[in-house]
Order: sequence, then C-alpha cells, then structure tokens
Amino acid sequence: MRKMLESAGGLLMAAGAAGTIRELTGWFPFMGGAEQVLERLPFLDDRVIFGFLVLMVVGFVLVMISESGGGRG
Repeated sequence: MRKMLESAGGLLMAAGAAGTIRELTGWFPFMGGAEQVLERLPFLDDRVIFGFLVLMVVGFVLVMISESGGGRG
C-alpha cells in the first residue's frame, strides 16, 4: 500500500508541476490531458493554475502519508 501511495503521489506532483509550468511558460505540451480534465470541472472556471497547484499539494500529502507509515507495510 505504501508503494502505491508513493507512486500516486509522485504522479500527481509531477502532473501538477508540469501543468503549472505549462500554463505559465507554454512548455510541456504533452500535459494537455490533465488540463482537459481540469477545464471540465465546473468549480474551477478558468482557474486551471489553481487546479494544478492543488494537484501538487495532494500529491505531496499522499507521499507524506506513505512515508509516515511508522514501519507498517
């Protein structure tokens, strides 16, 4: 379970970071899939950068939860 949380958290952090950089600079054109998902969420009306930042934070939290397992798993 720990490895699964670490992997999911790492992917979310990478997607959030790449999406934020893409929105600010235009780099990482391959991250269009995550942007398509975030643009379809009605509560994020044109706040895609905020959505990518939230993805990064959620990914970081998942990694920290998996690291604080305390020897279990």
